[in-house]
This record gives sequence, structure tokens and C-alpha cells, in this order.
Amino acid sequence: MADFLDPDPALAGEGSEKIMLKRILPALEEIIYPRYCLLCHIRIALENQLRGVICRDCIEKIKPNRPPFCRKCGRKILKFEAPENVCAECSKTQFCFERAWASCTYEGVIKEMVHNLKYGNKIMLAKVLSQMMIDFVSDYHLPLEACDCAIAIPLSPRKLREREFNQAEALADNLCAHIGLKLLKNNLKRIRDTRSQTELEKSRRWQNMQGAFALREPGAVQGKTILLIDDVLTTGATASEAARALKNAGAAGVYVLTLAN
Repeated sequence: MADFLDPDPALAGEGSEKIMLKRILPALEEIIYPRYCLLCHIRIALENQLRGVICRDCIEKIKPNRPPFCRKCGRKILKFEAPENVCAECSKTQFCFERAWASCTYEGVIKEMVHNLKYGNKIMLAKVLSQMMIDFVSDYHLPLEACDCAIAIPLSPRKLREREFNQAEALADNLCAHIGLKLLKNNLKRIRDTRSQTELEKSRRWQNMQGAFALREPGAVQGKTILLIDDVLTTGATASEAARALKNAGAAGVYVLTLAN
């Protein structure tokens, strides 16, 4: 009991009543409003939760991307399989962006979290997922200081009406606030309501995205280096076509950062 009442350095100088409240209130909240993991649905202990929505056991199942990375798509590669640090797929693909990075592998827990965010209306997951991107930027010292601003991949008007939010922009909001990069909104737009890429074979995804993007204010990106932000990069077709539209509008360069690939 003495340990519970002893003030820690962070609370030094505060009255004993405030100290007690700051220690007790979280525990009371946990009793009155218990929280459950959105993925495995077990009750989350106060000391074993990440932002109150995902338990640490689920978080630990996520597979982060580790170097060496393909210098085009950002996927993890084996050095002996990738001459000049370019994976086999990228060696035969021409992208309109300079390079891409992704913080983790799109499988298992991450795949389920992204699905819950996009189709389950679990907007609270955006901060958890964007924090993984923030940590990745910090851990690998990504040279994002070269970018003048960021743009999130837009949804079509139809999908935005159905979903009521853009998951890429939700990730970008928190990410850009943390890394101090200006986020340009409502400029890049979809001018074609394309089919979902997940419905198509890889060979048809490029054709599906051709001419899908344009800018409302081209002058806003002229001469600038842009960071494109999205949730998932698979073939790279969506990001590449968005980069094409940006470069056609005068952007000097385009880099891509996604949660997963």
C-alpha cells in the first residue's frame, strides 16, 4: 500500500489528492468500462494494451519489415537474390515513383486490422497503425526531410460516401503531425471509379488504374517533392498512377510510404 501512495517523480509537487486521483481513475475506468481486443476479443488488462484497442499479444504477432529493403517497392529482400537491391518483381516493372517503403508485412494481424479499419468502421485503429509507420520512419531514418509535403491516396466519391472516411488520410493525419510534414488535402482526386484492386488479378491491376487520378490545383505541387501515403502497397499500380498524375502536374519527385506491403 505504501508503494501505491508514494508519489513518483512525474507527480512530484502535486497535492496528495491529485496524486491519488491520477493513480486511481484509470483503474476505476477499467472496472466500469472494461476494454476488449478488437481482434481476439479477450479482455485487455490495463497494463497490457496499446491505445486501449489491441492487446499486446496480437501486436506481437505483427511482422515488421526488416532491411535489406528493395530500393523500389520497399519489400524485404535477400541480398543474394536481388542484384543492386532490387527484387525480381521490380526488376521488370517501371514505376512512376522514386521508391516506396512499408512498415510491415501485409498478412495475419495487420491484414485483419486494415480490414477492420476499412470495412468495419474501426477508425480508432488509425492511430495504432499510423504509430507503426511513425516508428518505422524513426527506426530506419527515412530521408523524408527531402519531401516538401504529403498527399494521401484518395478514395472515389462513391467509396468515400460508403465508408465515410478515407483510411489513407486517417493514417496520414497522425503520421504527418508527428514528423512535421504538411499534408495537402482535397487536391489529388480520382476521376474514374475503378474496380477494387483486390478483385483483380495482378496483371489487370495496372490497366484498372490507368488515368484514374488528376489534380484540382496542379500549381500546388509544381516543383515539389511529394510523399504519397496509403495503407497497403501490393503491385504498386495505384501509387504509380497517382505519382504519374503528380509528375504530370509538375511534381519534382514522388516517394511512397505505406503501412504494409
